[in-house]
Amino acid sequence: MADSEKLTTTVSTKGQVILPSAIRKRREWGAGTRLVVEDTPEGVLLKPAPTFAATRPQDVFGSLPHSGRPKTLEEMDAGVLAETRRRQARD
Repeated sequence: MADSEKLTTTVSTKGQVILPSAIRKRREWGAGTRLVVEDTPEGVLLKPAPTFAATRPQDVFGSLPHSGRPKTLEEMDAGVLAETRRRQARD
């Protein structure tokens, strides 16, 4: 679909709008896709809803139990590197 091509749709009596299939396919919005609707000065903006709610580190810090001594930054870096290598080796 060319960017200049204008597509139209109609609001139903229930207030529903069907998005043209070309747009749904290009955006990979299948049935059940949750969208955020934003009213802007230029019109209505639809964006995929985030999968998870936004959080701050202080909201989740300490939420997972841990036993044993804390890991050092070097140990964490080594763990991340080892997992990266493991995943690259399988691909």
